Parts: sequence; structure tokens; C-alpha cells
Amino acid sequence: MAMLKALDRKLLRDLRGMWSQALTIALVVASGIGGFITTLSAVNSLSLAREAFYAEGHFADVFAAVKRAPDSLAAVLREVPGVADVQTTTEEVVRITLPDSSDPVIGQLIGLDRREPQRMNRVTLRSGRALSASAGQGGVMEAWVSEAFATARGLKAGSSVSALVNGKRRTLRVVGIALSPEYIFAGLFGMPDQRGFGVFWVDRDALSAAYDMGGAFNRVAVKLAPQADENVVIDALAQRLARYGGRAPNGREHQTSHAMLDSEMKVQTVMGTVLPAIFLLVAAFLLNVVVSRLVATQRGQIAALKALGCDNRAIGWHYLKLVLAIVSLGLVLGLLLGDVLGGLFSRLYTEVFRFPHFVHRVGPQLIGISVGLTLFTAVFGTFNALIATVRLTPAEAMRPPSPGNYRPAFSERLLGAWGQHRPAVRMVLRNMERRPLRTGLSIVGVAAAVAIVIMGHFFRDAIDAIVDTQFNLAMRSDISVWTTEAVPDRARLELARLPGVTAVESTRFVSVNLHHGHRSERSQVRGYPAQPELYRIIDADGHAFAPSGGGLVMTDRLAEKLALRPGDGVEVEVLEGKARRFNVTLDRTVREVMGLNAYMDRRVLNHLLGDDDVSTGFLLGLARGHEEAALKATAQLPRVAGAFSKATMLRNMQNLSARNVRIMSTVLTMFASIIAIGVVYNNARIALAEREWELASLRVLGFTRAEVSALLLGELGLSIALALPIGMGLGWLLVHSVGALLANDQFLFPVVIRARTFAGAAVVVLLAGAGSALVVRRRIDQLDMVSALKTRD
Repeated sequence: MAMLKALDRKLLRDLRGMWSQALTIALVVASGIGGFITTLSAVNSLSLAREAFYAEGHFADVFAAVKRAPDSLAAVLREVPGVADVQTTTEEVVRITLPDSSDPVIGQLIGLDRREPQRMNRVTLRSGRALSASAGQGGVMEAWVSEAFATARGLKAGSSVSALVNGKRRTLRVVGIALSPEYIFAGLFGMPDQRGFGVFWVDRDALSAAYDMGGAFNRVAVKLAPQADENVVIDALAQRLARYGGRAPNGREHQTSHAMLDSEMKVQTVMGTVLPAIFLLVAAFLLNVVVSRLVATQRGQIAALKALGCDNRAIGWHYLKLVLAIVSLGLVLGLLLGDVLGGLFSRLYTEVFRFPHFVHRVGPQLIGISVGLTLFTAVFGTFNALIATVRLTPAEAMRPPSPGNYRPAFSERLLGAWGQHRPAVRMVLRNMERRPLRTGLSIVGVAAAVAIVIMGHFFRDAIDAIVDTQFNLAMRSDISVWTTEAVPDRARLELARLPGVTAVESTRFVSVNLHHGHRSERSQVRGYPAQPELYRIIDADGHAFAPSGGGLVMTDRLAEKLALRPGDGVEVEVLEGKARRFNVTLDRTVREVMGLNAYMDRRVLNHLLGDDDVSTGFLLGLARGHEEAALKATAQLPRVAGAFSKATMLRNMQNLSARNVRIMSTVLTMFASIIAIGVVYNNARIALAEREWELASLRVLGFTRAEVSALLLGELGLSIALALPIGMGLGWLLVHSVGALLANDQFLFPVVIRARTFAGAAVVVLLAGAGSALVVRRRIDQLDMVSALKTRD
């Protein structure tokens, strides 16, 4: 018992003596645990909120759109095997005009039946009152508006906006703010745009009357029966909807809101597992180095303890307790930090994804996993050192380590005469080469720190590259407009006469199923000019491609899902209008950043569809300063269903999505910088502890403090110099690996590492080295030579 108390007192003395090293290692552990808790607690909170909202709102399983179908068809659809319930409604996309704002806004009008409660996709009224029976009278339609849009635009009960409903200007009077499980995510073209896209729920009778849809519907939601086969049900529904111009039904995975939410959760799950794992591996490496070298400097103490009867288990447990004390501090700091930052990330999520109830919490399962990871890090990082301690016999431990075999090093011979005249350089090189394993581990540790800092900056570089690719290289038009249906291409002549228009290009988008063998994928064929100028196909490396051949240009991820190679044939099944199929060849693949896209020459697409020269959209190039006038003019064109401004969309995205990515990247960079400082500082302190006797001997022999410091700091500086290029190479590999893990159908993070990122990583490590050098130099100046030399008596 007395021996155990003595070991506990020794433990406290050791911790007190190495407090700064212990603190930096604890911070590295805290970074790993904090990153794990931050991301996964936010993802888990997001998942719980989604599941609760889906259950509360009875979110549908299958969705379909038709041109116009009678209400009696709903009963037919309910008889389809595997269908539990069917709900129909009327929906239309309209242009919204806000008071005192020229920004283009797209509105989704959804009809609610006031006489029959919603059975699926229930709308949650957050504030306001129910829609009244007088809705639609006098050109005024009462509406509930989606919460995200209302918040972004400052709308509340009593506010009014103008909508172009079936060619007629109507007033939408807001009487309530609402949420729906269909629109947890709201945006245009896969990007969050809460200022440019709003959902408006209105009285179904009023909306049907406006579009001459009395007794009919154009949207249907389906709830599947338990154990039903979704694909079989979708095929059966498609057969019954085809005669009504129905597009192929799709499950939740193709529902925009669900797909974007699911994609974000998968990305953050990767972030919350891969990167913290790397951080904890670095922590384990540091623990291994620190404990191994602590054991080496305490050989005499270990020998004395064994000679006095202390068994191997007690000594091993003593050093393990030392490590557990350090990682426990890191665990507590990581849990606190993860809870705080997880709450921050959750608040960022609530700006993009809207739920009636969203509470951030760190579940007991995450805490349990964190404890397990911490214990694993402690044991894994110190296992070899503990085994070496147990195997060390008292007689061997009492002997000082054998002196090194000093001789001209290989690196000295390479330096030639320059190295011969500099004893300090020769001593540094000999010491590093004499201990290749220790030197290699030091360099690898610093290189890992450089790689992690590069990883932290990568997401900022990626979002900058995405913005540049999408909004500068690809999207060169100023305004894009689309029509309610395909129109003769000569409509572009009318658009060319609008104020400030300098160029017009026609497009045609068609929803399709692409088939190759037994594989099929839902997509959209985008028809562009053979040599487009206002919208170009740009790959992740910034290269432009044109759909100038007679076949398809396809995103490489879509081609991979279909097992296609250039030259293979593809069957295209058209999902809008009359049923049509045609075959086409895949000309080439493109590694695009966003989406599963397919492109071809618009005129060729029209020919394959059997149509005349028609278009469904137009890209407008404008003279500077004419955007507002052009947007107002397009609002007066009856066949224009909607328009968006590139500048407005970019501003809205920068204010939300890009900002959130940069915040997350900053947090990751902070964690990475802590690890870099921990690695460099611990290397410097451990080197000082190992060579304290040698440095004291040199001081006794007449070396000055500066000369003695130069020996140790020169080794540190050379290790950092060697580690920087290696770390940059490791960073490049790490970024590519993580980028591949993050790739999904909707998004591909371009692997872009800017020169400033490499420079920033180098600066972080160099500053850590400079700070460590100052601490080491101060300790060398305060070195007690008598005490240091006595350690080997």
C-alpha cells in the first residue's frame, strides 16, 4: 500500500513536471473527440428531427406528377397492390413579385383541401390562422408561406406579395407561416436559396379554378403498405398515370428535399468519423513517443522500484494511469467543446433545413463511443512503451544506455568541406542519423501535422473552386428564363429585344430515364447549342466541353452508375408529354462538380423527340446595369414561367451555403492547428529531455548557451524543413482520399489545394516551431548542470 502511494505521488510529480506536454497532448485528444462529437451530434440531432417530422407529417413514400388527371383516378390508384393510401392535389410554379424588391423569386403554389384533412405531407402551421372560405375572391388568394422564405424576406401575417397565376396577376395575402416535410430543404437547382424560392399553400378550389383544374389534379403522393416493394408499386403507378401525361413516379431518394438532407448527413458522417480518427491516431503517436522517452529517461527510477519489490503490473499500471490522466482531460475538454460546437453546427443547419422541433443534444451512445475511443487511444498509444517497461530488468535499467557509435555521417560526407568546418552542423547530422527511427518518427509526426492543416483549409478552397466553376466559367449568362411548356425557338427573338439584352441562347430540358442493360437512372437531358457561349459544360479541372456531336455528354458518375463507356449505346425513355423512346450513343464523359447530368445538342434532341425547333428555356447576356429592367420585362411575358438572376443566386448562396462551409472549415482548421502545435512542441520538449545530460556536459566543456541551443534547435529546424515537403505530399493524398469518400450523386468536392493553403500550413508549423524553440531555449538557459549531470552517476 505504501509503495502504491509512493507511485501515486510520483505520478503527480511527473504530471507537474511535464504539464505543458500533457496539456498539448490533451488538446490533441480534445480536438479528435471534439470533432467527433461536433459533427455526429449535429447529424444525429438532424436525423432525429427529420424522423420525428416525417412521422408527425406522414411524409409520403412515392411522388408523381401528371399533366391533368380526374379526381376519380385516385380510387384506381388506391387499388394498386402495395399502396396503402393516395392523396392528390394541384401544384403550380409561379413568378413572385415582392414589394420594394426587383429580385426574381420563384413560388411553388400548393392547393390545400379545407374540407378534408391532409393524410400525407401534413403542413404544420407555425403561426397565423386557417385559410378562409373566401379565398380567391377579388383576385386575392390567402396563403400560408414557408417559414424559411418568410424569415428571409421578412414576411408575416398580413403581408402581401404578387404572383403571376396562369398569366394573370394575383395577390397572395399571407395569413400564416408554415412548414412541410416535403420542403425541409428549399432551394433552386440543388442549392439552398431561401430568398429566391418560397412555398405558398393556398385553397385548392381557388388554385384549381385559376388553372381550370376543377375536378382534376396534377400531383399525387402515395403511402406504401408495410413490406411493399417500392419498385413494383412505382411501375404499376406509372402504367396507370401514363395516359394522363404522367412522369414516372419516384421514391424518396429522388425527392429533392429528402435527397439534399440525406446527402448532407452522409457527408457530415464521413467528416465526423474519418478526420477525428486521424486526429486520435496522431494523439496515439504522441502518447507513444512521450511515454517511450519518459521511460527511457526514468530507467534508474524503474530499476529502483523493481529492486524494492514493486512488480511489473504496478509499474505498468503507474504509467498507464499517467496516460489515462492526460487523455481523460482531453476527453472532458473534447466533450465540452463538441457540445458547444455541435450546437453551433446545429444552428447552421436550422438555417438550411427547417423543422418544427430541432434540439441539439449529445446522446449517451456518442459519449460512450467517445470514452471507448479515448481508452483505445491511450492503450494503443502506450502499449509498446508499457511492454518495454515490464520487460526491463533491474540490472539492465540501472546501467546507463550504451553510448552511441559516432562516426562521420552519410549526410556529412554529402556536405563535403562545408560540413567539415562546422562542428555544430556535424553534431546535429550525426545525432539524427545515429537514431534513424526516432528521427523518422519526429519527421513523420510534423509531416502529419502539415497534412492535417492542409485538410482543414481544403474545404474553403473547394467551395471557392465550386463558386468559380459554376458562376464564372460555366454560367456566363446574366439571366435564365424558362417557359411553361416547349415553345417555338423564334421566341428568343422577342427576348433579344428586351432592354439591355446583348445575347440569347436557347435550351431544352427533358426529364428522362436512361437505360443500359439492366441498369437505369432518372436524369434530365439538357439540350444546349452545339457551341454554347452563355452556359458551358465545365469539368472539375476547369476544362470546357461542348455537346457538338450527335450523342450524349454525360457526367462520369452517371456513366459509372449505368456501366457506360464512350461509344456505348443508351436507351432514353422520355418522362414528359407523350411516351417516347430513342437510342443514342454516349460520346464522352465529364467529371462535373454537381449532379448526374446528361447533355446533347438541342437541335439533335428535338429531332430525336420528333419535335420542331422548340425550346423550354433561354439564357440572356446583358449589358451592365440592365438586369433590373430586363427582369421586369420578362415578368410581362405570359409564357415565361420563371426567371433567375445569376448575381442574385450567387449572393444568396454566398450568404448561406458558402458561409456555413467556411465556418466549418475554420473549426476544422483550428483543430488541425492545435494538433500541429502539439506535435512540434512535444518533439522539441522530448528532445530536450533526452539530451539534457549531453547539453549540460557541453556547457561544462565551455560551450555557450547559444551554441548549445543551436545543437538542439538546429535538429528541430532540420526536422521541420524535411517534414514540410513530405507533409504537403501527405496532405495532397489525404485531400484526395477524403474527397473520394465525400463524393455522392449530388455533389463532388473538387480536389483543389491552392498555393495559399500550402503556405498557410507551412506558416502554422513554422510558428509552432518558433514558439517551441523559444520555450526550449528558455529551459536550456535555466538548465541546472549539476542536477543534469548527476542523473548518470
